[in-house]
Amino acid sequence: MTEREWREAVDLKPATFWLVTVLVVAAVLRFWRLGAGIPHALGVDEHVIVERVLAIMRTGDFNPHFFDYPGLAYYLHLPVACLRFVVGALRGEWGSLADAPSEAFYLWGRTVTATLGTATVFLVHQIAMRWGARHALLATALFAVMPMHVRESHFLLTDVPATFFVTLTFLLSLRAHEMTSARAFAWAGVAAGLATATKYPAGIALLLPLVAAWMTLFARPSRLACVVVTIGGFAGAYLLAAPYTVLDLPGFLNGFAYLVSHYRDRDPSLGSGWLFYLGYLRFKFGWPAALLAGCGFGLGVVRAIRGPGRVRWTLLVVFPLVFLWSIAGRQLIYPRYSLPMVPFLCVLAAIAVVSGVSLLRRFSIPRTPRTILIVALTVAALLPPAIASIQYLRDLGRPTTSEQAYAWLLTHAPTQARVVVERYGVMPPTSKFRVDHVPNATRLDLDALRADKDVYLVLNSVALDAPQAHPRAYQAYRALLEACPELTRFAPGGRTVGPTLVILKVQ
Repeated sequence: MTEREWREAVDLKPATFWLVTVLVVAAVLRFWRLGAGIPHALGVDEHVIVERVLAIMRTGDFNPHFFDYPGLAYYLHLPVACLRFVVGALRGEWGSLADAPSEAFYLWGRTVTATLGTATVFLVHQIAMRWGARHALLATALFAVMPMHVRESHFLLTDVPATFFVTLTFLLSLRAHEMTSARAFAWAGVAAGLATATKYPAGIALLLPLVAAWMTLFARPSRLACVVVTIGGFAGAYLLAAPYTVLDLPGFLNGFAYLVSHYRDRDPSLGSGWLFYLGYLRFKFGWPAALLAGCGFGLGVVRAIRGPGRVRWTLLVVFPLVFLWSIAGRQLIYPRYSLPMVPFLCVLAAIAVVSGVSLLRRFSIPRTPRTILIVALTVAALLPPAIASIQYLRDLGRPTTSEQAYAWLLTHAPTQARVVVERYGVMPPTSKFRVDHVPNATRLDLDALRADKDVYLVLNSVALDAPQAHPRAYQAYRALLEACPELTRFAPGGRTVGPTLVILKVQ
């Protein structure tokens, strides 16, 4: 039985009007208040990408000399940054590259991220159409309002572009299985290579076309040939998008080794990475959608074993499982690392609603109750993440403690002062200050800092907000506060949002 025979014929025509509506909603959520936080509260590592793109523009050296991210993370934004510079020059904003401040390039770079984020919503629709139009519409709507993807689409980082290429790899792998040709598998390998060239962990996407090729019994000219061209397409695309992996081999190897040293096996005392990511995904999806995704995963495992459509079901359940395993055991854990799994989970949740309710036909339940149940489950799945996304965007329009701290530093700290910021609580301009970012200010060597002139500390810790909940950490901060005079403090309250930030002067 082929995949087209298994799907209901009446469910194959996409609802164009509703698809366009969902895409418009997705675009609004990702582009609305895109410039929030510039330049005082940038996303973690946004400045890393922008500064290296500007360095390429100013020197003509395309070697990023920084390999925490592969090359495509920078080259994606290079053409847009060049265009931004040309537009700024035409407007008289600057007369040379040296005059162009980095703050002027963030918004245009974020536009690239938001565009790829919106395009990923469309890719989810094309993937879910393999299960049916109703599945596709619900999966697309759920992904469109998913708060974690909406949030990350507002930052010039690698997670949303990597998610785009992983999702594209999934779509092209399904297409390659349907076409059974080596050329189609090669293109799927290319997409996986681009995903890896954007962010190293996204290289797990190569598993998708490899599994699809090996499970395609009538692959032309053979399954082995399809596997070979898939790997060839992967390697070629990666090297074209990140050429200094080879051209600067010592720099890459040293940089990669340094990066891996921060991602070694997770300390058991820090808790389970599996539980952290599963809990975070449950929180962002909301209980209804999370339970539906779990039910869809169970159904997917059964279908992957029994069929029909074993290949697409296998790809759908294997990738999120392997990807979660790959990130859960790392020393460093960040919620955004789980983003490439989200398109798969949205499709699984939609399958649980549409296909799961359709199974009730076996019990002679009338169509009307089944339709009402589908509508109820759809609303229950979409409402919590939609509310969370809207609330996040509303908060972006409110004044922040980071903005207040940024303004205070500009007014009170002298030029070339050293500003040490804890956990990226604020992003002082590097054009005026010598800026360092540290994970924990209580571990700083104050004697070494005292040897410098005009040193300011910006504290950013939950222990400052809730000392009773973090007594040991708060005692460490108390010692710091006693050693250095507190100059000012910015706390959330009223319309102001953000962390409590305390600015100290090292004497």
